[in-house]
Amino acid sequence: MSKIAIVTDSTAYLSETLREQNNIKMVPLNVVFGDEAIQEEVEITASEFYERMKTTEKLPTTSQPAIGLYVELFEQLKRDGYEAVVCITLSSEISGTYQSAMSAADMVEDFDVRGFDSKISCSPQGYFVLEAEKLASEGKNIEEIIAHLEIMRNKINAYFMVDDLNHLHRGGRLNTAQLFVGSLLKIKPVLHFVDGKILPFEKVRTEKKALQRIYNLLDEGVAGKTNVQVTVIHSNRLSEAEKIAEELRAKYPDAEVGISYFGPVIGTHLGEGSIGISWYVA
Repeated sequence: MSKIAIVTDSTAYLSETLREQNNIKMVPLNVVFGDEAIQEEVEITASEFYERMKTTEKLPTTSQPAIGLYVELFEQLKRDGYEAVVCITLSSEISGTYQSAMSAADMVEDFDVRGFDSKISCSPQGYFVLEAEKLASEGKNIEEIIAHLEIMRNKINAYFMVDDLNHLHRGGRLNTAQLFVGSLLKIKPVLHFVDGKILPFEKVRTEKKALQRIYNLLDEGVAGKTNVQVTVIHSNRLSEAEKIAEELRAKYPDAEVGISYFGPVIGTHLGEGSIGISWYVA
């Protein structure tokens, strides 16, 4: 049985406990305040980040991991007796992390590293990671794991709404006119990933209506299905996320409903107060 390591980056936002339990290796991205680059999930937690955002005048930026971090990790895994690695990253359309990982793979001789561009991020990226680890522990080979992850793509959905359009505007997701009109009308855009990019799905006038729209999409996706995983994702709105999760557990008693978060790197682009729901129908 080949020994295959599963590697991901910090934007899957899998807890340290969960990573340790499942022997998942993680490489952190950075959130940058001025000249200070901080590794998310290692040097700063999500709650510390949102606290700092309240007192910072200039909004932070983000950066991908240094190639050297991936090289070090792959070489260590090779020394530890692993024969291959499946490396799952956030969408290559919103970060250069996938390219960094693949460049690092080329620098490690005689070691099979297969990259998988999740074309998404946050908890849906985590679905791929946990499934890959499960398959590796069952003794599946690297081709079987990658093939299974490709099939999973069509079974994963995620929709989210942002509280403040300024972050999306600054990140180039909205033009100035859209920002002005959106802010004036208090529009809460419902967003999703299309071909790895974050795009508006619908513009909704209020948060309540935006959430209701996401609930309707969830219902269309999972009603009558078994083996469903649902995750409520939040930007520093834990009590609201818990309330939504309770409602969903009552509505879908057979589904596994969990809570995750938009950490520093993704939170930089979405802003505090964002709420999302992702689901995976196995």
